[in-house]
Amino acid sequence: MASQETAGVAEPLIALERRPPRGSRRRGDRRARLVRYRWLYLMLVPGVVYFATFKYGPMYGIVIAFKDYVPFLGIDNSQWVGLKYFEQLFGSPDFLRILTNTLILAALKIAFAFPAPIVVALLLNEVRVTVVKRSIQTAIYIPHFLSWTIVASLTYLLFAVDSGAVTHLANGVFHTRFDFLADPHWFRPLIVLQSLWKDTGWGTIIYLAALAGVDPTLYEAARVDGANRWQQMRHVTLPAIRSTVVIMMILTLGHVLDTGFDQIFLMTNSLNRSVADVFDTFVYYIGITQGAFSYSTAIGLFKGVVGIVLVLGSNWLAKRKSESGLF
Repeated sequence: MASQETAGVAEPLIALERRPPRGSRRRGDRRARLVRYRWLYLMLVPGVVYFATFKYGPMYGIVIAFKDYVPFLGIDNSQWVGLKYFEQLFGSPDFLRILTNTLILAALKIAFAFPAPIVVALLLNEVRVTVVKRSIQTAIYIPHFLSWTIVASLTYLLFAVDSGAVTHLANGVFHTRFDFLADPHWFRPLIVLQSLWKDTGWGTIIYLAALAGVDPTLYEAARVDGANRWQQMRHVTLPAIRSTVVIMMILTLGHVLDTGFDQIFLMTNSLNRSVADVFDTFVYYIGITQGAFSYSTAIGLFKGVVGIVLVLGSNWLAKRKSESGLF
């Protein structure tokens, strides 16, 4: 009897001794997953190479923000100056004006351009005639594929002082003379209108995809409870896409200082420059036209740090509010 009990205790001990160490088990599991998903990892290689070459590799150049960079000497041989250019940026008389212009444009885009795709997606989701729905989708998607050069050219054609159709109409209705392209007060509304026209349809795709995943039985249950279409949208549709809206808002806040160089540069002229100068165009004027590479890199690094802080902060706040964040 004692020998049987001893054997019963010894068998688990022998099994534990024969069991491979935990580290080797993990390595074996990784190898098994690598072999099992080898084709997926192979498809991942081009993306990794792209980001390593064009995104992470050039980040080494950030160091010139802390150096007095001279192209003939190179990055390594240029003199180290520390935070000199950051002090120059924050002490510049143009900094407050450029920061104000950038934040105002960013706030306007968040206030008008961000919710526009959500509203359009909700309205399209209520269209039951498939032909009409797809026709509208196609019509609002097309502007996204136009370059900002074409968008700016169309804007100049429509709002020109002497030959613009919109200008003639406004002059006739209000019996005054409008100069939309030169008046600084009209610069920001034009930028927001361009963004709405060009990007609303494309942004709608994300929310329509989220709406496609809503369980139809929820709508059936709401109808059984007597909910009309507006109540179904409020209590079923909006809560279903709330996590998508939160994620898109986090991504938008990460680009709050990126107002878009092409759009702003093409719409800027000598008469509206007081409200048109933003960080993107300021970097171009300072870095490219004047050759201040270290100073412009410091500005770009400042924008990147602000973007990272906003992404991390908004993601933390979203998770505190029991919402799904980016990570």
